[in-house]
Amino acid sequence: MATKESTVRISVIQAAPILMNKQSALQKVAEWTAKAASEGAKVVVFPEVFISGYPRGMLFGARVGSRNAAGRVDYARYWESAIDIPGEDAVVLGEIAREAGVYLIIGVVERDQEFSKGTLYNSILYIGPDGTVLGKHRKLVPTGSERLLWGQGDGSTLTVIDTPYGRIGGLICWENYMPLARMAMYAQGIDILVTPTADARDSWQATLQHIACEGRCFVVSSNQFATKDTYPADLACYDELSGQPNLLSRGGSAIVGPLGDYVASPLYGEEGILTVELDLAQIAQSRYDFDVAGHYSRPDIFQLTVNRQKQDIVRMDR
Repeated sequence: MATKESTVRISVIQAAPILMNKQSALQKVAEWTAKAASEGAKVVVFPEVFISGYPRGMLFGARVGSRNAAGRVDYARYWESAIDIPGEDAVVLGEIAREAGVYLIIGVVERDQEFSKGTLYNSILYIGPDGTVLGKHRKLVPTGSERLLWGQGDGSTLTVIDTPYGRIGGLICWENYMPLARMAMYAQGIDILVTPTADARDSWQATLQHIACEGRCFVVSSNQFATKDTYPADLACYDELSGQPNLLSRGGSAIVGPLGDYVASPLYGEEGILTVELDLAQIAQSRYDFDVAGHYSRPDIFQLTVNRQKQDIVRMDR
């Protein structure tokens, strides 16, 4: 839990790119990261699947028992707008982080590179201020209809990175409702938990405050502000948005301290940035009377086993 710095300035970005437009997403990442750096930020957090967008409201032509041709066309377009890790787009993101001198933490749609190359993952990408990719995390269980779009991650990407500001890691959206996943993060000594999300409900705020109190850590939540204007009109399934409101996601990005109090209150109804300075001494102070992975853990009664092995579908013996 020891940190080299006593404080850190952190920025949370609340925005959305043009859906399925990777260049739009990369341009927005560059612009918002530069703005955050100009405000003194050393850590910058973007929303869930910011590259290349969260397709809220879309059905991709799916019904129980069938999929249509238009949905397949849009899925292929979504696949084309995803990124490879490692890959050229990750290099571009590394340059953005390096130029700004920040830890860049961003939600991306990641293409599988090892097997069929057809599967996509909802991932968090961690990049250091020197532009190096420090790690990634793949969402363990896509929520609801998301399961048509993204595969399931495994325990090998329950990533926590060491920084001068403590240990930083994250869980994506409703992964934060998985008690054992949270405990796996707490047991790695997490100090700042990022929660890129697509959940704009009031109840999400209660989740953030609960996790902060439970983990005695800072919780940093970044959500999209998205309207229909961010959806290309030439999507094959664009008519699926008929009847949807123009405001598709109102936001709700926020930062909560390790005793459950807001450091930055929820931002609703607009694109924007939250930049605040975190007092890292509060982490140790908060664990004085409750340390979920320490003196409150009772390992003589409760134990958690986490499989950190990468799960390969095929192993080729030499």
